[in-house]
Amino acid sequence: MSDSLMYRDDAYVVLEPNQAEQFLSPTELLTKLQAVLAGYNGQLSPDFQRFDSIEAKARYLMETACEFNAEPGKYLQWYVVRLEK
Repeated sequence: MSDSLMYRDDAYVVLEPNQAEQFLSPTELLTKLQAVLAGYNGQLSPDFQRFDSIEAKARYLMETACEFNAEPGKYLQWYVVRLEK
């Protein structure tokens, strides 16, 4: 049986081209992904078609992937990290 602590999100490190790494809370990352998806004019994979709202699509993306390629040279990567207190 796996340890439930493995699945607790403390923070995310977010990487973007030509930007310093950012540490975001799960809520902040969700907001960022919503903004990225709202401005995205490309075609999303069929997995996203079952979701009606941008928030649901962003949550699905956050929980099932660690990268979104908006266009060549423009991407967003995120990884769960544990911040020591």
